[in-house]
Amino acid sequence: MSNFEIEIEPKFDHLAMVRSVLSHALAAEPVLKQERMQDLRLAVSEATTNAIEAHRDNGVDAAVKISISIDDEQVTVVIVDRGPGFDPSQLKPHPPVTDPERLEYERGLGVTLMRRLTDDCVIAPSPTGTTVTLRMLR
Repeated sequence: MSNFEIEIEPKFDHLAMVRSVLSHALAAEPVLKQERMQDLRLAVSEATTNAIEAHRDNGVDAAVKISISIDDEQVTVVIVDRGPGFDPSQLKPHPPVTDPERLEYERGLGVTLMRRLTDDCVIAPSPTGTTVTLRMLR
């Protein structure tokens, strides 16, 4: 089992570093197929972007924490922010992808992507921030 942890300033410039650390961790412990690794990288990028935005939009200077755990059966990534908390059940639903109105939505698809691209996505809001746990099974 391997564990990796990083803390980043809440700046979008650090997204590339998060993706790089994740890519190196996945290469060191090749549990997932290439396609699944790409899905996880995208899901982690979306979760980290949301965390950075929560910090930026609420004047929070604290670090965003990312933990990666890899064992023989799964990869788990946990992203923790210190924003005001976020309740995914309050998200406004988007029109179906076949509806032309959907073209008006350029943002707000991150949670949907995280849920579709991973085997398990848990979003746990609290008054002191949000914890997103993304899991990919072998």
